[in-house]
Amino acid sequence: MKTTMNFRFAWLAPLLAVLSLPTFAASAATDFVDLRHATAIHGDAAAGEAKVAVCSACHGAQGNAVVPQFPVLAGQRAEYIYQALRGFQRRADPASPMTPQVKDLSDSDLRNIAAYFSAAARHAAVPATVDAQLANDGERLFLVGDPTRGIPPCQGCHGLHADGHALSDRAAFYRLFPVLRGQHADYIAARLASYRDDKTHDTSNARIMRGVVQNIDDASAKAIAAWLSQLSE
Repeated sequence: MKTTMNFRFAWLAPLLAVLSLPTFAASAATDFVDLRHATAIHGDAAAGEAKVAVCSACHGAQGNAVVPQFPVLAGQRAEYIYQALRGFQRRADPASPMTPQVKDLSDSDLRNIAAYFSAAARHAAVPATVDAQLANDGERLFLVGDPTRGIPPCQGCHGLHADGHALSDRAAFYRLFPVLRGQHADYIAARLASYRDDKTHDTSNARIMRGVVQNIDDASAKAIAAWLSQLSE
């Protein structure tokens, strides 16, 4: 059941942090992408379906991943999926299993794949048993943060119900903040650690996330992930 807690202005701090980023010239950092200028993603979901057969090995049928180390893609924002795929192409990290999967895809392919997964129905997974106190701690951190440790509330960008930014319907930029409710706990905890340890920092959103998670230790990340993983649609 979705929480009814109301923190109307908690989103201002992280949003202002994003908007205050300097505008980077292309010559300043060729591998840096300023996502504030992102545009809406439109694609052919049917054409995308023809390209995603190999994706199911890790991300499950129609993007409903079963293995907790891999993210659920069904119902995710198309803009977020598209930029994630572009990032894998851009970085071409030989250690990433995604690199060979995306290297030969065209921009149209990426848009179509994003459209397909975004339109796919997300099926409620059977969550792992979650410790009630751990989930309660995670809910508190997600909704109100912890000012004593310098941790801002996650809901400022990811929505009060973890279903995306409150302004997602207004502009493509806001759809770059992913839906997190019902996502696998192992995946979320690993992503938080990767941001904290500066393993992903080539976009404006990633740099903001790096700042956000600096004071989130492993225990706090596990708590946030546990709460999000047990949220139903």
